[in-house]
Amino acid sequence: MWIYEKKLQYPVRVSKCDPRMARYLVEQYGGADGELSAALRYLNQRYTIPDKVIGLLTDIGTEEFAHLEMIATMIYKLTKDATPEQLEVAGLGANFVNHDGAMFYNNASGVPWTAAYIGTKGDPIADLYEDIAAEEKARATYQWLIDYTDDVDLQDSLRFLREREIIHSLRFKEAVEILKTDRDQKKVY
Repeated sequence: MWIYEKKLQYPVRVSKCDPRMARYLVEQYGGADGELSAALRYLNQRYTIPDKVIGLLTDIGTEEFAHLEMIATMIYKLTKDATPEQLEVAGLGANFVNHDGAMFYNNASGVPWTAAYIGTKGDPIADLYEDIAAEEKARATYQWLIDYTDDVDLQDSLRFLREREIIHSLRFKEAVEILKTDRDQKKVY
């Protein structure tokens, strides 16, 4: 079904230990508009979407898991040399007391991930508009993260992720037009 290569979709480099930035990146790991929510949303929506766009949701949903892996790698690299004091100052002390360096699905404020983050209605066009909004929110968050760090290596990986969100949004917009054309031509979905 898939071919797995033991490498990231795009290289992740960081130039310094930065637990504060790692905490902000946690938003894209387990937040409402993060990569886990996106992957699960798209893979769940596949069951109520017309055949014409199932492949799109599968492709983008699985790519979001690759993005999740990149975010986890960034967080790991930003915290691997941090002292307990640095983690505490960055607001990650409780996470490390509970999980050490293991990732836990929560947002940057520490609120655990919830299935309520997965927007799905069962109407293909409504769901695709939800997907477009999700991608645009993720794009905006990546831009803010880029603006929040001076680490040019980290910015590079974040730019890659931001650009992928733009492409996903465009693909979902194309899918909406396909389904609207079918609906208008009475090809009920």
